[in-house]
Amino acid sequence: MLALEALGWALADERRAERLLSLTGLTPERLRNGLSDRGVQAAVLEFLANHEPDLVLAADALDATPGALVAAAQELAT
Repeated sequence: MLALEALGWALADERRAERLLSLTGLTPERLRNGLSDRGVQAAVLEFLANHEPDLVLAADALDATPGALVAAAQELAT
């Protein structure tokens, strides 16, 4: 659930959404069709984990900690 909330947060900003697609290699279609895919969810959280300013902002917006987002990314990646 946290990954889906993080995706919604990331997509709410056009520049961040473009960067997400560019850096993850995901396409809008792959995002839409892969919402339940652990790999897609992990990619979204890893995108945030790799850019501390976004990680901190996302954690604050989602009422989570940066550590929780990083831990979720690691869990989904395994």
